[in-house]
Amino acid sequence: MIKNTLIETDLKTKDFYYDLPPELIAQTPIEPRDHSRLMVLKRDGVIEHKHFYDIIDYLKEGDTLVINDSRVIPARIYGEKVRDEGQFASGPSKIETLLLKQHSQNRWEVLLKPAKKIKIGGKIRYNDILEATVLQVVEDGNRIVEFSYDEKKYSSIYEVLNQIGTMPLPPYITEKLTDQERYQTVYARENGSSAAPTAGLHFTTELLEKIKQKGIAVVPVMLHVGLGTFRPVKADKITDHIMHSEFITVTKESADIINERKKKGGRIIAVGTTSCRTLESVATEEGEIIPQATNTGIFIYPGYKFKAVDALITNFHLPESTLLMLVSALCGKDYIMRAYAEAVSAKYRFFSFGDAMFIE
Repeated sequence: MIKNTLIETDLKTKDFYYDLPPELIAQTPIEPRDHSRLMVLKRDGVIEHKHFYDIIDYLKEGDTLVINDSRVIPARIYGEKVRDEGQFASGPSKIETLLLKQHSQNRWEVLLKPAKKIKIGGKIRYNDILEATVLQVVEDGNRIVEFSYDEKKYSSIYEVLNQIGTMPLPPYITEKLTDQERYQTVYARENGSSAAPTAGLHFTTELLEKIKQKGIAVVPVMLHVGLGTFRPVKADKITDHIMHSEFITVTKESADIINERKKKGGRIIAVGTTSCRTLESVATEEGEIIPQATNTGIFIYPGYKFKAVDALITNFHLPESTLLMLVSALCGKDYIMRAYAEAVSAKYRFFSFGDAMFIE
């Protein structure tokens, strides 16, 4: 794998800009999942063009695929502001709420639109089955709210959200998603993400089974994806940017498998930047994975020395994004920017529902 060992503290956000024609932003997922295109960045600087089902040809017996099995929740809900006496306020009072991060069972950090309509202590009611009380304002103007619902009727807030919520598709996707499961990986397990770990969307159950039969382990970790991962970098110098924290879990079982296979010389291949950030957050300087459940705000950019991850499967990311900076750290900014220019020229599909890249 090509690794960038030079610490580039003077890199500017604008150094990660590229021009993308709007028509290359994928609006709908490819069917079948594994028929998306795949760009392979080889360690000798050669770029190959394949389809995602060809990924199995680049994986070797003894390798370990590390997947993020977090499940996207239907985190966007629409409600109405409630008067103090419990009646709906007169006039237009529609409030869009996006659940970002769970603090306790029913206490969440959310993004409200328009936020200025709701003061501390204010209430929002959703479809007469869910109510939110605004408790405080936190960074970036987000709110902490306490949700309440009939706990005899609903076992958890996730059951409520499944009834009234919609998938929180990124704003650059304007087409309606007809099948909500297409914004989930086939191995999604634990509710908690506000956006999909999109590199995993390319895998089918059948492809994963073929990969396992080849002697490649598929091992889960978990990072609940929040919007902080995708927020634009506003600082001129990338080193001035601060990442938002996200909750991660690596079990002892997963850590043991990864560590054992790595000792035997197998590659650790992260499926997506979320799996990559999770592994690098819990790895020692020697590359040993330590099981834990914690929050991470790790920011990976050129100059970072990778401790655990050897290769990466990922999508094509937004210009000037932290995700583009991460992949540049893995194989060098110049190589990545050349690959992106080639992807634009070859009319690859970009972003969440777009095509994939394998960085060996």
